[in-house]
Amino acid sequence: MAKDLVYMFHQTPKELAKEIINNIDFEDGEAVLEPFAGEKAFYDQLPSNVNKYYTEIEEGLCYTSFNFDKIKIKTIISNPPFRLDGKNAFFKIVEYFSSKNIDRIIFLCSSYCFCSLTSKRMKKINDNGFYINKITVVDVKKWRGRYYIITFSRTPNLSFQYFLNSFD
Repeated sequence: MAKDLVYMFHQTPKELAKEIINNIDFEDGEAVLEPFAGEKAFYDQLPSNVNKYYTEIEEGLCYTSFNFDKIKIKTIISNPPFRLDGKNAFFKIVEYFSSKNIDRIIFLCSSYCFCSLTSKRMKKINDNGFYINKITVVDVKKWRGRYYIITFSRTPNLSFQYFLNSFD
């Protein structure tokens, strides 16, 4: 991904990142990547028993340049940019990480991002072996709209369904 891309994002409140992290079970020695680190709200609060990594485009570290073959990441956790060059980037970001050899993706996202997960896009993510396993609703007063913590994992979730047909 080119360095001159324009990202649009909100910095994650550290208290929210801490609350999210406190509700995740991490294994000892598990490799965790925060690919859109910003002010490192997640990265700085990850538990000491994990191996943590980050990328941040403002530091010249793009997530697409991370060496997933060398470092076996188990968990991706981040508040990804919701717009990239004027377009909703959420699906493309989820699709990118779902194509990697990782176990779970935990993203904080807006309702705008969540609504980009159409049934056809969910099928693509499912075809990559990733499924939505958990959704948590979050209120952040300084941000406009509703926010969600979406956990994707490689465990199929038959209670989350979608129709592939369009209806009039």
